[in-house]
Amino acid sequence: MDTGIILNEKELREARTRVAAFDEALATERSLSRVVEGLPPEVVKQVAATMRSERADLSDAIEAYEAAKETGKPAHLETRADRDPGLMLIVARIAKGFSQRDLAWRLGLKEQQVQRYEADRYNSISMKNYARVAALLGVRLSAAIEPDPQFRGLDMVIDNVTKSDIKKILKHGRDHGWFGADMTEDQLRRLIAENRIDFGSPTLLRTGLNVNDHSEDILLHAWRARVATRAAEIIAKGVARYNPAETGWLGELSKLSIHGDGPKRAQQLLLDNGVVLVAERQIQGLAIDGAAFIVNSVPVIGLTLRRDDIGNFWFSLLHEVGHVVLHRLTGLRGGFFDQFREGEAEPEDLDDQEAQADAFASNMLVPDELWRRSPARIAKSPKVIEKFAKDIGIHSAIVYGRIRKERNDYSLFSQKIGGKTVRKQLIEQPDKEKNDAAISSSTAI
Repeated sequence: MDTGIILNEKELREARTRVAAFDEALATERSLSRVVEGLPPEVVKQVAATMRSERADLSDAIEAYEAAKETGKPAHLETRADRDPGLMLIVARIAKGFSQRDLAWRLGLKEQQVQRYEADRYNSISMKNYARVAALLGVRLSAAIEPDPQFRGLDMVIDNVTKSDIKKILKHGRDHGWFGADMTEDQLRRLIAENRIDFGSPTLLRTGLNVNDHSEDILLHAWRARVATRAAEIIAKGVARYNPAETGWLGELSKLSIHGDGPKRAQQLLLDNGVVLVAERQIQGLAIDGAAFIVNSVPVIGLTLRRDDIGNFWFSLLHEVGHVVLHRLTGLRGGFFDQFREGEAEPEDLDDQEAQADAFASNMLVPDELWRRSPARIAKSPKVIEKFAKDIGIHSAIVYGRIRKERNDYSLFSQKIGGKTVRKQLIEQPDKEKNDAAISSSTAI
């Protein structure tokens, strides 16, 4: 039940199991401490609050399903379906008290066919057959012409894109293996438009000082399309289910930084726990560091590694992990697209969710309670700084990066931040001739 709605008895059982797990974890301070063992106190508070929200949402979903099934009144379940055409058919079936077998009999189909329809939320059904099911279940079909760009037709979704931006994306894609040399401008426009319709419009981009609307930024759309496509390929091979009640792996994550191949290990640890990490170079002019959003119900983190050093990698990664852990129900579907600017202080009115992700990342890397009393905060000697990093079990480059930020002096310790070490681990250098030969223009970016 990762879509926020319960639609069958199996999902109901799973939701009840997860509620029980949250109840057990949140029952006492001792039980919570076992679940969040090893996490800094500030992060424990954040995670506990998120668990309570997740539990409340699951309980609401259970109530909505049971009300529709037992009373035939689907209003609550309809609200959670959010007018999704496929979900509305399933909600109507539940409210009428039909099983999948009952519906199949009435349609003259095998039960397995209805199961297949519902498994993909009726995405594979033809319009004719959709209308037939809808009529039987009492669901009214309607259509309207909307001014929203995503409803203007494929050829109009990105109609305001400049020719120079398209050429910039084409060059970047060819240089970095997104597609072959035969990709045309029209084909590229269609690919980006289809991705925008499938996944929605990226809306907010944090610039370091505030949060701005970037829903029409075609460079952001193209980059997100590439990350989403790569993530979907990984997900198709099988990904563990993300479980918000399990946080033990979080304590392991930053500790991986001490290893030379720490970024690769982090990518695997995330995958093992239901989060896909994709590193993909930014397009010139985009200036984005990271993103977190949902692809096929799976949390996905995208990083550009535009600053190729260990400190920036780990902060960017943990910031996006913070969005996944803390904001899965409150913003991850719309997506977070983050840009961190060196030399600029955070504003007092920074967006709450961004401030929470910042606090999560900072504490996961260097817990505030340790940092406040550490001599490394004011140290000029690398020896003191590196001893502190060793004592808390993280790479010293992370501590050097924090000092540079806090002192607002990026000339400090410039040889100590692990430059040019991450990109080569997570972003493969494409063999241009091989890509041109193997990737056709029909391949999604």
